[in-house]
Amino acid sequence: MKITDRSDLWWKTAVVYCLDVETYMDWNDDGSGDFEGLAHRLDHLAELGVTCIWLMPFQPTPDRDDGYDITDFFGVDPRLGSLGDVAEFTRTARDRGMRVIIDFVMNHTSAKHPWFKSARRSRTSPHRDWYVWRDDPPKTPNAVFPGEEDSIWQFDERTDQYYLHSFYRHQPDLNIANPAVRDEIAKTIGYWLQLGVSGFRVDAVPFLIEPPDGVDIGDPHEFLRDIRRFLQRRSSEAVLLGEVNLPYDGQLEFFGRRGDPAELTMQFDFLGMQALYLSLAREDARPLVEALSKRPPLEPEAQWANFVRNHDELTLDKLSEEEREEVFEAFAPEEWMRVYHRGIVRRLPPMLDGDPRRVRMVYSLLFSLPGTPVLFYGEEIGMGENAEQEGRQAVRTPMQWTSGANGGFSRATPSKLVAAPPVGGFAPEHVNVEAQMHDPDSLLSFIRRLAVRYRSSPEIGWGELDILATEGDAILAHRLTADVGRFVAVHNFAPTPAVVSLDLGPVAPDTALSDLFDVATTPLDERGRVDVHLEAYGYRWFRVVEPDDRRLT
Repeated sequence: MKITDRSDLWWKTAVVYCLDVETYMDWNDDGSGDFEGLAHRLDHLAELGVTCIWLMPFQPTPDRDDGYDITDFFGVDPRLGSLGDVAEFTRTARDRGMRVIIDFVMNHTSAKHPWFKSARRSRTSPHRDWYVWRDDPPKTPNAVFPGEEDSIWQFDERTDQYYLHSFYRHQPDLNIANPAVRDEIAKTIGYWLQLGVSGFRVDAVPFLIEPPDGVDIGDPHEFLRDIRRFLQRRSSEAVLLGEVNLPYDGQLEFFGRRGDPAELTMQFDFLGMQALYLSLAREDARPLVEALSKRPPLEPEAQWANFVRNHDELTLDKLSEEEREEVFEAFAPEEWMRVYHRGIVRRLPPMLDGDPRRVRMVYSLLFSLPGTPVLFYGEEIGMGENAEQEGRQAVRTPMQWTSGANGGFSRATPSKLVAAPPVGGFAPEHVNVEAQMHDPDSLLSFIRRLAVRYRSSPEIGWGELDILATEGDAILAHRLTADVGRFVAVHNFAPTPAVVSLDLGPVAPDTALSDLFDVATTPLDERGRVDVHLEAYGYRWFRVVEPDDRRLT
């Protein structure tokens, strides 16, 4: 790896930050965030170390599913701004050293989209085949929103047929077997690339490429390959970050197996995230170690995206029923904290009872595990959830900027806010950016330091992973080896201090471990062995430094 490769494949060492314009910063005081407000907070993101902003949907919407029900893929919801505001925002973000990717949600539309309005007028409508219709569909339960939707088919009285909706009934599925729909998807991608975005987070990818039952389109992955080829023709730097919650072997299909054309650039590691929470619940690193050990090797231009939580429920669907119940009991003991029989609607700090040691250990893991870290807005200050908000909305509360009214998000009256901030110990008067930006010991300052160290350690994004043998089930020690050097991190999941004996194998004379968070080096013996001291829920980052190493430590 040359140093210049890091800019060519920028996503392998990026810091991604997901936000909803609607809940980030309200500049015109109507109770809803907007692009002008977001532009005024770009310096906060730049100082945090963010290099890529991921925008949740901001297109026109009836807003029945937090913007994921879109009525115009080429527009901007007027509450949030205009296309001119988007262009100004992406330009300003680029000036601060940040790229922008946006949510791509073309597996379905809103039922109020002009295409669907046209499609349901009659069976001969020109847009009829843009959606999936059946006279007598199979009785298929809804797997995405169990308890809220009983089926994936909804009867439409006007035309006396059922239409497919893999999600909510107000979100009819587009028919990707229709070439006109595929053309529209490509046109939408090209449009937003022209306005300055650097890629797309692709929502629910398996649903996007799956053809209707009984329709043969050949290999559905060829559609994803076509999207990738089109993307690369229009913008060589652009990426596809996919939501593919499947076992690792299934995810490998969506990257494109060795020798096949490329598909997704990056994918979220849902299995690693779920194993992390099982490890936290047990105070035992082994579930996470097992998950990391099963990750398949990727092509050099592909990457895993690591996350602690996202804007949806914290899904535990890949755990066994017994494992899921363990995590529920530890972190979601009350019924309101759970959703869809599989997920948790809480943020990390409340789940860990506000213990700063455990919170910081988790974010140290996020930034040091092989892959690209993805933050959800508010994580940098330790925001909590609002139990009064229903379901997944509990974690989609306004960003907390100050201790003032509405957390500094808006000067509108509370009744006009798009959502209410948390109350109690995680309310804005206790958790906000303004207070933490002046405190060198705050979580915000800690996340900034993590981002700096991560960005100066390309081994994390590029290196090959080795899990190092340790004594004790609570310790995770891993090494990442790349052309530029070696990185070692050690984490303690237990509430007791530990001394960890590491064996790095044969090393050159005078090789040492340089602590990346302290001005200290620890020499290795001739066999590459060293003892590392960890505090309760402690963490250490090291660079392996040989005598001729010219990197700054």
